[in-house]
Amino acid sequence: MVECNEIKGDLEPFSKRSATIYRSCLPYTLRGLPDLRECIHQLKYDGNTRLAEPLGLLLAQAYRRYSLGSDMLIPVPLHSERQQQRGFNHASLLAEVCSANLGVPMNDSILVRHRATVAQVDLHPRERYQNVAGAFACTPGSVSDELYGRRIVIIDDVSTTSATLEACAAPLFAAGAKEIWGLVLARPMV
Repeated sequence: MVECNEIKGDLEPFSKRSATIYRSCLPYTLRGLPDLRECIHQLKYDGNTRLAEPLGLLLAQAYRRYSLGSDMLIPVPLHSERQQQRGFNHASLLAEVCSANLGVPMNDSILVRHRATVAQVDLHPRERYQNVAGAFACTPGSVSDELYGRRIVIIDDVSTTSATLEACAAPLFAAGAKEIWGLVLARPMV
């Protein structure tokens, strides 16, 4: 049994760039932290949802460390078919814990994955971008009221190429978001 509250390590920023699509920061890299990799796998694929608490707290710690300051947390949505298969959205669980700890509102209905995509894990980087291009959209009512001028943090578990974060950010920017950050637990070392 992996105890995620035993994970130790210094937080390090992945990237703080002023890109047109997003900025991201990741608290941990996966090299040297096999327990973190196992915790993420157990949450996402084995349904061990109680791991959302310690992992979501790691995200909250990184949010504070990098002084992200946002108006809203938005988890990366799953397509309805995949969510039905899993029974939960791991990113939503992480965002709920992070939101409760930070006091920043979470909205898991403003962004939808309207097109099913294949799992990114075995895809080449170029294929990852193609796979998720246009897969996300904002819900109709959110376009003007909830997003205009807002600072958004998109929550997910891991970012390899940032393709998913960029694909999520595009419709949020189109709907009027002012600034978007991606906050994830880890990135693989290359």
